[in-house]
Amino acid sequence: MSLHRLILRSLRRSSSVSAAAASTNGTLIQQRPQLSLVPIRTFAFSSAEEAAAERRRRKRRLRIEPPLHALRRDPNAPRPKPDPNAPRLPDSTSALVGPRLNLHNRVQSFIRAGDLDLASATARQSVFSNTRPTVFTCNAIIAAMYRNKRFDDAIALFHFFFNQSNIVPNVVSYNVLINTHCDAGRVDVGLDIYRHILANAPFSPSPVTYRHITKGLIDSGRIDEAVDLLREMLNKGHGADSLVYNNLISGFLNLENEGKAIELFDELKERCLVYDGVVNGTFMDWYFTKGRGKDAMDSYKSLLDRQFRMTPPTCNALLEVLLKHDKKVEAWAFFDQMLDNHTPPNFQAVNSDTFSVMVNECVKLGKFSEAIEVFKKVGTKPGSKPFAMDVAGYNNIIARFCENGLLTEAEQLFGELSNKSLTPDVNIYRTFIDAYLRMERVDDALHMFHRFVDSGLRVIVSFSNRVFDEFVNKGKAGESVAVLIKMGEKDPKPDPMTYEIVIKGLCKERLFDACRNLMGQMMRFNIGVTPSLRDFVVEAFGKEGRSEEIEGMLEASRPGFGAYRSPSGPPRTAGPPQMGGPPQRMGGPPQHMGGPPPQHMSGPPQHMSGPPQHMGGPPPQHMSGPPQHMSGPPQHMGGPPPQHMSGPPQHMSGPPQHMGEPGYPSHMAGHPPHMAGPPQMAGPHQMAGQPSHMAGHPRHMAGPPQMAGHPQMTGHPQVAEPPQMPGYPQMEEPFWMEQPPQMEEPPRMAGQASA
Repeated sequence: MSLHRLILRSLRRSSSVSAAAASTNGTLIQQRPQLSLVPIRTFAFSSAEEAAAERRRRKRRLRIEPPLHALRRDPNAPRPKPDPNAPRLPDSTSALVGPRLNLHNRVQSFIRAGDLDLASATARQSVFSNTRPTVFTCNAIIAAMYRNKRFDDAIALFHFFFNQSNIVPNVVSYNVLINTHCDAGRVDVGLDIYRHILANAPFSPSPVTYRHITKGLIDSGRIDEAVDLLREMLNKGHGADSLVYNNLISGFLNLENEGKAIELFDELKERCLVYDGVVNGTFMDWYFTKGRGKDAMDSYKSLLDRQFRMTPPTCNALLEVLLKHDKKVEAWAFFDQMLDNHTPPNFQAVNSDTFSVMVNECVKLGKFSEAIEVFKKVGTKPGSKPFAMDVAGYNNIIARFCENGLLTEAEQLFGELSNKSLTPDVNIYRTFIDAYLRMERVDDALHMFHRFVDSGLRVIVSFSNRVFDEFVNKGKAGESVAVLIKMGEKDPKPDPMTYEIVIKGLCKERLFDACRNLMGQMMRFNIGVTPSLRDFVVEAFGKEGRSEEIEGMLEASRPGFGAYRSPSGPPRTAGPPQMGGPPQRMGGPPQHMGGPPPQHMSGPPQHMSGPPQHMGGPPPQHMSGPPQHMSGPPQHMGGPPPQHMSGPPQHMSGPPQHMGEPGYPSHMAGHPPHMAGPPQMAGPHQMAGQPSHMAGHPRHMAGPPQMAGHPQMTGHPQVAEPPQMPGYPQMEEPFWMEQPPQMEEPPRMAGQASA
């Protein structure tokens, strides 16, 4: 309870006590109302305003937090069954959270970098993952394809996402598709999509839908159908859209039908008290073209007399019309008026495009110092605020200065951009790099390329290949290695063609150590080596007498070998290891060990005993001969275990054998071994030996069972596939990789690696 309420309550109590005492003593014959300095309130608030404020607060709270009885559901009431015939609704913005938001941002980053193919591949692959794209992600990549005039790709993506992948499109999806067909000259297809929306979609067409279709009909010479579509839009209850009327007015003016255009303009003014001033801009442009400047300026003044608060796109269109027809005084006056009306957050009268229009006009006239002043200009009217320039505005003025060779001024603007906590985009870095290369400032271009890669922005393949080719041609292949290594450490990885350009340049400059390091990075990151690059590198290293070095590196990248590690790692042991003890004697024909391990093994049980065997190569492929008996402790094998063995029993004996060389899978007929005893691990730490071949009968083995399939250590760590568990299907590759192999029958045993 507040302090002032406690004081008021104590005063009321004291007054009541004094009145009771006076009545008791009889000093007052007739009770009179007590006079008090503090009025007695009959309500719980100090004023009516406070009570009204409390009522508003309670209403707001009820809107935000509805009462519990409104949320409580009757547990006995039957849950309504979903209607199977109800149309599916598109995603709302609440679906764009978590992993789906991360996917959307990643696709948008690829779009901003200009790598539409990677953006499309990322969005399409996500359809088959747990994180399916939202309709907003699909619309983003389809609209990007349309903006780059890739109409067929945009249509194909719409079909893939919304027809094949069962994602529900929204009205924006249909609008982009209609616009694509209309710009491609297929207006009838756009009309069919419009009718499909009316018949099947759970929403109505938007004004943007009618804008696209009317523009397409007018461009194809079917303006009468465009007028009919306007009437249909109005009959369906849609409001009069200024841009739809503007399309029709522009079409009639181009047909020299000024009367019909004015009629439509008057109809728009009757239906809308406030309309878009771009319609006046259309009339002004046509009047100026016909040499009727007075009529154009009359239309412009009539618009200003209405004192509309026009949005920046409308004002920018008017500025462009005035500058186009050499009305510079009026254009600069209108620009100053826009700056004076800029009072964010109440009203935003300018944007970065406004400044870009005026800056481009100054640059066209060669007034570069004035362009900088315009770029930083603010309004003079009290209450107006300066515009917070964004990256797009800096990008435009930097590009204009770089085109005219004013790199010093452009660098100063780039410094201002960085100091304002704005992040440069891909276009700014590309602009500087291209300008430096044109001005033969290769070191500055290389430095800017380093900053480009360090910023974390996406470097698309076409741009990186062109820039690296310029560096190589100008003798900077060695200096460009550091940039390429940085790119390789980030995702996505550079293209193999990018490595090929730099590696060939290094070989021509006889920088073979740097070339070997780049090849090693390609091996580590599993970047494919093209046949042309392989032949070129082998030939170049062969001329230097280092062919064995590069051939060994290339061989290590083949399937079946571990990932290549740099020569600074632990030494690789080559050749057969030293073995102590007497020579081995085995019953039956001689055995040649070192071939690839068997895969298919079936048949009678095997019994094996004897000292531990450490074989210098993979298990045998084909064994035949009389039975062999072997005694001793368990056998340690480094290669994959047999799968199916067949043949008569085998008994083996002899001294230890060492086995550790990785081999390729093979097939061997026989019977599955009978294994008894505790499990035995083999393969984690074994030395590489020379391969050999062994022929003999399948062995009957007695003793502890053998577990194989673990990765081998052959001087360098290798990454092995996880063992296949019994009873579980083999893990499939992603759909864009090769098809997974079919599992053979019977299933493999535990601990075996997949074929």
